[in-house]
Amino acid sequence: MLAMARSCAVVGLDGALLEVEVDLAGGMGTFTIVGLPDAAVNEARERVRSAIKNSGCSFPFKRITVNLAPADIRKEGPVYDLPIAVGILLASEQITNSEQIAEALFLGELSLDGTVRHANGVLPMVALARERQVRTVFVPAIDALEARLVEGVTVYPVTNLRQLVEHCNGGELIPPCREDLILSDETDEFMYGVDMAAVRGQEHVKRALEVAASGGHNVLLSGPPGSGKTLLARALPSILPRMQIAEALEVTKVYSVSGMLPSDTPLMRQRPFRAPHHTISHAGLVGGGRMPRPGEITLSHRGVLFLDEMPEFGQNVLEVLRQPLEDKIVTISRAQGTVTFPANFMLIAAMNPCPCGFYGDPVRDCTCSAITIARYQKRLSGPLLDRIDIHIEVPRVDYEKLADKRHVESSMHVRERVQVAREKQLARLHESGLNCNADMTPDQVYKFCEMEPVAEKLLKAAMQQLHLSARAYHRILKLSRTIADLAASDAIGANHIAEAIQYRPRLNV
Repeated sequence: MLAMARSCAVVGLDGALLEVEVDLAGGMGTFTIVGLPDAAVNEARERVRSAIKNSGCSFPFKRITVNLAPADIRKEGPVYDLPIAVGILLASEQITNSEQIAEALFLGELSLDGTVRHANGVLPMVALARERQVRTVFVPAIDALEARLVEGVTVYPVTNLRQLVEHCNGGELIPPCREDLILSDETDEFMYGVDMAAVRGQEHVKRALEVAASGGHNVLLSGPPGSGKTLLARALPSILPRMQIAEALEVTKVYSVSGMLPSDTPLMRQRPFRAPHHTISHAGLVGGGRMPRPGEITLSHRGVLFLDEMPEFGQNVLEVLRQPLEDKIVTISRAQGTVTFPANFMLIAAMNPCPCGFYGDPVRDCTCSAITIARYQKRLSGPLLDRIDIHIEVPRVDYEKLADKRHVESSMHVRERVQVAREKQLARLHESGLNCNADMTPDQVYKFCEMEPVAEKLLKAAMQQLHLSARAYHRILKLSRTIADLAASDAIGANHIAEAIQYRPRLNV
């Protein structure tokens, strides 16, 4: 007898609808799975066999053939356990309501006792079900709230296989998940690891980070060891503006597919902060593998990617950041196909000015030769540095500032100013779907970055004297627009241009 149940695969960050076809024929008791399954899918044979027996059902002693169609899509992971089990029970007439099975989507891994376990990528798979007019989905109970993020779909949380069989046969019904998540742009306050109040001194660096957070600009912090570069970078998430609901759904989808979505957090509200070690590989940063998976730059989408000791990263690893910093996406091509991941992140990098770290320090002498210093600084290429809007020096902090008992402005007050500036940008760019000034295209730069005459003269002089590139010209205007937004100014003034220019690197590589 032939039976069919629906399931879903994840390709990149998107779902692909599958049909799980099960055929029972006479002969010896064999169990074969076809349709480009990986090792985890092939191992479903033993999990499904034990789960069916331990759920009070009988496993048919026949020749069982399972086809995962379409056969040209690579199937991986244990998410197909539940639909395979349902198909076998339907083909062996232990489930009688075939109409309900045909109209539903089944997702989930089975344990040997029939318990339905967590599945990665539930959000994009349920979203695809809605697009394909599938209005009923059966998902693991632990993933039900994540599935409820997709409106217009009835979600049934399944605890075990026995419960599902009774539901399909008209016995005790599974109540649908009715706990609706409030999808609004308002969020609760989060607990941040580091507050700006913990940083003493470095007021000019805090100002630069406030500008960066307001407009989504990239930052390079340079200074001697112990000056507070890492502490400042880790305090940056505490002043970032709250995520819009569309941004939160994008981030949630990435972490759902990666298997990193916390079970108690169906919707990620806090912006991600990723800080990979400098030994990370090319594939670890960008993403990759035989079946491409998101890398660190995609995991930091809509958040912050922090590269501490940036020159210590491999040069080939750093150079792959060029295209994502410009296009906000990363495309990975393999023999099986091409996958595109989102990569709209803020890059925050920290470095020492030389290998010993004390080049230019007023207290300690540098022990590096001129050739060593030049070789160290050239680990960062000119085109990569040109894509960083804010270059700021982080000097040594004096004892008086460290021991100062006076009140230091907290992240909450800074975040309020950042939020006001970001809301102005959202209102200005809402027609284009962009979220911040750093994302503006050249056409939008000319449209929204109107300068006062004095500011225009200042920028022209800077372009000629500093020999700035066309990319640097646009980035200065975007940065000036953010500074003007923080100052509640409609036009870009000379003071805004001057502050943006001072954030350029001193030596234009």
